[in-house]
Amino acid sequence: MYGRSAFVLITLLLVFSSCKDEDKALYKVIRLSSHWQVFPAASTSSAGNIIASDQFQITDQWYKASVPSTIMGTLVDNGRYKDILAGNNIHNADTSLFRQSWWYRTTFHQAPLREEQHAFLQLEGISYYANIWLNGTLIASRDSIFGAYRRFELDITPYIAKDNILAIEVFGAQPGDPNIGFADWNPRPCDENMGIFRPVSVIVTGDTKLSNTAIKTKVNTQTLGEAWLTIETEVENLSAQNSKGVLNGKIKPDISFSYPIQLSARERKKLTLTAKDIPELHITQPRIWWCNNLGKPELYDLELSFSKNDTLSWADTITFGIREIESHITESGHREFTLNGHTVLLKGAGWTDDIFLRDTPADNERQMQMIKDMNLNLIRFEGFWGTSSSIYDLCDRYGIMSIAGWCCQWEWDTYYGKPCNDQYGCIQTDEEIGLISRSFKDQVRWLRNHPSIIAWMPGSDMLPAPKLEERYLTFLEEEDNRPYIGAAKARASILSGATGTKMAGPYEYAGPNYWYTDKNHGGAFGFNTETGIGAQLPVIESLQKFIPANKLWPIGEEYNQHCTASAAGMNSLDVLTEVINSKYGEASSLEEYLQRADLINYDGTRAMFEAFRVNLSNSTGIIQWMLNSAWPSLYWQLYDYYKVPTSAYYGVKKANKPLQLIYNYGDNSIYAVNESLVNVENYKAHIRIYDIHSKLIDEHIVKVNLKDNTSAGILSLDPMRQNLFISMELQDISGKVIADNFYAISHIQDEYDWNATNWMRTPLIAYNDFKDLAALSAVRLEHAVQREEKRDITTFKVTLKNNSSSISFFNMLKIKNGHAELIPSAVWQDNYISIEPGQEKTIECTVKTDDVKDQSVFIELKGWNGQTYRFR
Repeated sequence: MYGRSAFVLITLLLVFSSCKDEDKALYKVIRLSSHWQVFPAASTSSAGNIIASDQFQITDQWYKASVPSTIMGTLVDNGRYKDILAGNNIHNADTSLFRQSWWYRTTFHQAPLREEQHAFLQLEGISYYANIWLNGTLIASRDSIFGAYRRFELDITPYIAKDNILAIEVFGAQPGDPNIGFADWNPRPCDENMGIFRPVSVIVTGDTKLSNTAIKTKVNTQTLGEAWLTIETEVENLSAQNSKGVLNGKIKPDISFSYPIQLSARERKKLTLTAKDIPELHITQPRIWWCNNLGKPELYDLELSFSKNDTLSWADTITFGIREIESHITESGHREFTLNGHTVLLKGAGWTDDIFLRDTPADNERQMQMIKDMNLNLIRFEGFWGTSSSIYDLCDRYGIMSIAGWCCQWEWDTYYGKPCNDQYGCIQTDEEIGLISRSFKDQVRWLRNHPSIIAWMPGSDMLPAPKLEERYLTFLEEEDNRPYIGAAKARASILSGATGTKMAGPYEYAGPNYWYTDKNHGGAFGFNTETGIGAQLPVIESLQKFIPANKLWPIGEEYNQHCTASAAGMNSLDVLTEVINSKYGEASSLEEYLQRADLINYDGTRAMFEAFRVNLSNSTGIIQWMLNSAWPSLYWQLYDYYKVPTSAYYGVKKANKPLQLIYNYGDNSIYAVNESLVNVENYKAHIRIYDIHSKLIDEHIVKVNLKDNTSAGILSLDPMRQNLFISMELQDISGKVIADNFYAISHIQDEYDWNATNWMRTPLIAYNDFKDLAALSAVRLEHAVQREEKRDITTFKVTLKNNSSSISFFNMLKIKNGHAELIPSAVWQDNYISIEPGQEKTIECTVKTDDVKDQSVFIELKGWNGQTYRFR
């Protein structure tokens, strides 16, 4: 009894103490994300009721909303536009609704401010102009609140009440405004992404606040055994009296420090703390942040606060990573990066947000998992994408490096909406330069603590105007220490020097041998910042969601509407159809067309990445254009709008395994590549060569010894006189297969009209010939499935055995539920696989358990030379 009474007493004391501590804290954050309403300005006759009263009439033009959001995204989510992304609907949508202003409105509660408290409204992203009203008072107008990439902090201390009404009137961007841009990737959003597309918060603080905190790291790259941190922050005294307090910092688990600060009345100053000021900022045996496939992306949290008289005035937690990123221009003129002293080949793809900016943290994490699964290590953000910091937080956690910058939509008058300069794009006037330099500063300050961001790239096709670039460089010299690249294209700036990059295409079909044979354009040398093979078709289940059922076959205009929005080309499937007809013969059905398109996509995209890896000594980076799609698309995607992999996904995954055997289409040889951090010794390459009738005609076992970050030729093949299959396995010293690869190779090479090369592609004048693949013997594989269910993840182990004497070529696996629908969370260990005579393979597929719980599930298999069949 005594023990229980003591426990109750201690509990009451703890609660009382906690309440006292909370009572002493002056700092608070109110996230205004839910319970918003959106409506067009024309739907109400009384602005007074909107901005200052709860007494207003709800009409059918008022919509439930959240923030972040756009007006179009909100209307679609509320059912105003049906099937807007299907067929030609988006091109025919009524856009007159967006020629007027729209209101966002919400309410929030805040206890009366104490004498020493202050309140600020933080707006992280509005497109494009806004009037801001709080409790009936206009606190900022569209004359000052404009620019999609500006971040605003408004002092609302005089206007905040116990119960508050926040009303924001947004106005859409006009031609000539540097707005959110998609260029030619997809149709323009009907509302031009008008809305509040990033978070809104109210920050309550004491009379001292911190802002723009940055953590810079320096690593001993020779030993990786020590690192130095620099903490920078701006400290501001909001009161009219002199002030002194303590800056407290804690880096878990065992680093903490305190630093006294004195401020004059209304003083704001930048504080820079190094190991000279705080010895704890010199860290021994640090946990290092590495990119995918090189190590673990270790992260730290800095808890930073300011207290005055033991009262918390401001607090924040900053996540950061300890890493050293450097960039230089090689002797060949190519930009190369090192991470923690280790040269790293950048292997990535170009990101886009959803067309209506509706990506969620869960969507972003699903995509990040897929990026890591493909063995990629970088995303290029052409545009400071994201409706929050979510995507950058995930890059940090998953070890995916990134390069961020502005979109080329600001460099071409067709997209920008006003005449532009052929050398420096559309940001030309002093007013524009002022806006974009402030916007750049806002974005860099927002993102600079992310270790995943390895460079800023403020130009895409063109350099910034010198006056603008001078502002960029001056700001970065003072506030950020990572590399700056003036443009994605090969350019030379009078201020920042050569970019060391190239953007010479192709963006339309190129055969696998292109990447090895081209020495002047997009081939495997240097840092190719955006390139790809054009059309990359989704699976038929995705096509059926946006192509009308009666238009699925033959290929027609409905497909062309979902190619790119470029007027110059890439706006139809004509090139892909020509390639299919020339290589394999004309398809007789949609299923046959897709199967051949999948093989073209797999082989072409795989070879693109493989060639850059084979040429490690002269290649520094390759960015697939693109990674994902803003809307249901047929071009430039490793996975489709519905997050279903295209065949390229698995080709890229295969190409980028850290240790891999690769067929060199340029010199008809086999290469071994080692991009790990350790040397390889006494490994074996087992290479088998079959003719088109699956007869084994040659076999080789080659010892592989390879230093880290190296590629080397290990076997030259005899000249080809017929089409062949080549199977390769890399085995470690225990005989375990750690990587495999399989090719169908034509003895006839693709030939190119190099003199006709343009920015989109180099046309082909002759194609290799795979028509004999149509005559492969039919094979039916033996199969078995094991299901292992855990709380969150269920794994299906699919074992396939080929008991025939023929190769089972290019087998596509799908997993479906009882309604014959694809399971959305499915990730295959491997896919589009070929199985040799007598060979057995087990392929795992993981899915979210919730997606298959209490459901009938079956595997669907479609082989090149076999019928589609299903099994459980």
